[in-house]
Amino acid sequence: MEFMEEPPMTLSVPDELMAGYLDFYRNTVLRKLDGLSDEELRRSRVPSGWAPLELLKHLAHVEMRWLQWGFAGETVSEPWGDLECRGGRWRVGPEETFEEIRAFFEEQCDRSRAIVAGARWEDRAATLGGKVLPEGERPALGWILFHLLQEYARHTGHLDIARELADGSVGE
Repeated sequence: MEFMEEPPMTLSVPDELMAGYLDFYRNTVLRKLDGLSDEELRRSRVPSGWAPLELLKHLAHVEMRWLQWGFAGETVSEPWGDLECRGGRWRVGPEETFEEIRAFFEEQCDRSRAIVAGARWEDRAATLGGKVLPEGERPALGWILFHLLQEYARHTGHLDIARELADGSVGE
């Protein structure tokens, strides 16, 4: 996978800057997983037990939950499909492949981009976790995007460590 650079330092338009950083982190997550064997993708190297492939599936569902289900109010079949049970451990079945989960992740990212392109930062989420709340209690799109960005930054750091432990790769 090709390296994607951070957005230009001169970029100051908030929505373009956010879109650029989200895409930078989406790309970085995929690059960190690229080249790992199936065994390493499914192997946990941390006490909490998560594996890199589980993390990728989790991020796909995070995109779906926050932007499709929550912000756009769309019906989704399994909003918590990355978890054993709501609030439980991440899960990937033995029949699920990296290629399938990667394609699912990319589909969710594409759908997220389309939703964001048709909205304004101050627009409020339609629901929150499937619950209809008063407008003042629903997060604005700008808040949701910052939440996604911090989730990506945190989990990309986790993948940095997992990749270094797996094969010694460090850096970008």
